[in-house]
Amino acid sequence: MPRITMYSTAWCADCRNAKRFFNEAGIVFDEIDIDQNDAAARQVIDWSGGRRVIPPIHIQPCEGGEPIIAHNPRMPELVRIAALVKGN
Repeated sequence: MPRITMYSTAWCADCRNAKRFFNEAGIVFDEIDIDQNDAAARQVIDWSGGRRVIPPIHIQPCEGGEPIIAHNPRMPELVRIAALVKGN
């Protein structure tokens, strides 16, 4: 099963929505609060070309392939990620 890591903050509504969706869908994910982790905050900025776009969701395929990073995904992309993780 692919490993999901969400980089978030406590104050971000999009982060809360993505977490709620994953929890309701039964998707297991790790969460890193970028307000509490400077290295993670720098990683988010690197991934988004110098901006602090949250939540990026990092998907590491189980076969060791290239990771996928979804920057502030909306519902259709969250549904696609859930299907990928569940193998649908």
